[in-house]
Amino acid sequence: MSSALLSVENAVVDLPTPRGNLRAVDHVDLAVGAGRTLGIVGESGCGKTMLSRAVLQLLPKKAKLSGRVMFDGQDLTTLSAEKLRKLRGRSLAVVFQDPMTSLNPVLTIGTQLIETIQEHLELDLAEARQRSIELLAAVGIPAPEQRLAQYPHQLSGGMRQRVAIAVALSCEPKLLIADEPTTALDVTIQAQILDLLAREQQRRHMAMIIITHDLGVVAGRTDEVAVMYAGRVVERAPTPALFKQMRMPYTEALLAALPKLDVAPHTPLPAISGRPPDPTRPLKGCSFSPRCRYSAGRCASEKPQLCSAETPEHLYACFHPIAARVGA
Repeated sequence: MSSALLSVENAVVDLPTPRGNLRAVDHVDLAVGAGRTLGIVGESGCGKTMLSRAVLQLLPKKAKLSGRVMFDGQDLTTLSAEKLRKLRGRSLAVVFQDPMTSLNPVLTIGTQLIETIQEHLELDLAEARQRSIELLAAVGIPAPEQRLAQYPHQLSGGMRQRVAIAVALSCEPKLLIADEPTTALDVTIQAQILDLLAREQQRRHMAMIIITHDLGVVAGRTDEVAVMYAGRVVERAPTPALFKQMRMPYTEALLAALPKLDVAPHTPLPAISGRPPDPTRPLKGCSFSPRCRYSAGRCASEKPQLCSAETPEHLYACFHPIAARVGA
């Protein structure tokens, strides 16, 4: 992981709650290189957003982070607030799930873009304004010059998300984190936004992390996928290898839950039975064991660690990997 642009090493995030300590991220290792795209997939509450906030150093005030977050040769966990502020928006950028809350409702689109640009780049007002127009045009917003004077509520959800992407890209970041960037949008607009992100990522040769609950979002759009469950990465592999042969039953269950076109109308969607474990009461064994149809023996008493299958790039945390049952 040392050659990666971003390397998360043994990251742990603990949050104090009235019910006890909540481990939101549990010993996670991840890496992504320049020009590469990593997908982080999992159900709500699995820790994927908290992991991204650990990367950005935007954790809740009382959260405790251990481990290292290496970005471009620097350990972000050791930097001062001032140095982090200069990195965020410049080298590190993020697109949040809901642009209506990530964009300031009382400032015009132009003000928000120009302020971001002038904060990090040495441009005067006229230059920053021209760059803002070019950015809005690049992300597919028609009549970009007119949009500068508009407020977020005057735009559609898809247009607001395009503005949020323009803000994130405004200072040519080295890493873009897209945290559920399409959840609040309809299916057609979702595809447009994902295609836009992929196009800009390739054009700028930046690293990108796409965080989502939908395996369909990362298929064909990422180089590598990390599947998270209960704060841990339970499977990690190059994207083609993951979809060719999943090892972890949870990954298989996530894929099975996706809607399919080749089924009869009104066919119920497969659902993952049970509920995720209480993060304030961690299980002794595999965290997915109570919901797993293949659970047996030591699954309930021992915690599986990530190990490799046929290739060292494909890791899974399971005592009964899917490959072992093929032909059984």
